[in-house]
Amino acid sequence: MTPNLARQRSVLRQVLLWNLALFAGLGVAGWVADSSALLANALDNGSDAAVYLLSYLALERRPAWKRGAANVSGVLLLIFAGMVLADVVRRWMYGAEPLGPVMIGLALVAGAINLWCLVLLRRLRSDDVNMKAAETFSFNDFISNGGVVVAGVLVLWLGSSWPDLVAGALIAGVAFKGGIEILQSVHEDKRSDG
Repeated sequence: MTPNLARQRSVLRQVLLWNLALFAGLGVAGWVADSSALLANALDNGSDAAVYLLSYLALERRPAWKRGAANVSGVLLLIFAGMVLADVVRRWMYGAEPLGPVMIGLALVAGAINLWCLVLLRRLRSDDVNMKAAETFSFNDFISNGGVVVAGVLVLWLGSSWPDLVAGALIAGVAFKGGIEILQSVHEDKRSDG
């Protein structure tokens, strides 16, 4: 195993574990805090963990296998976006009372962790399509965490749930955009290889 491959394995293992922890923590907190935005973040981190696992397994594989893994990653993001939008619509129709302080606190913690994951991935400077997908996921997470902080502040200030719902919908939009970008990069990688 080359030193670069060993470094990629180590970094992917770390970001996988961090994202599993965020999936569990944000999921429980989102349920308790009745927050669509936190649940969206939890689902996002869960799908990220699956992508990091796929990227980890793809490291020593042939380019076609790597492209297949990246395709699965892109599709997972699109599915995640649909699930989050469905939750936002459900909460809009039936109501929700999100807890602003919980949203803010957990989004700040998750943002710090996602920023660290992004730093680790960017240090690798890899052209591998799966590593690029992993970077896209971490960047999307970091941006989403900022949106949850803003939504939490607005929930506190306005005493309304709509900022939480808007943040959930925006997170779904970011995920949708990321999924499309990953699928496009796979297509470009295939064309340049072919």
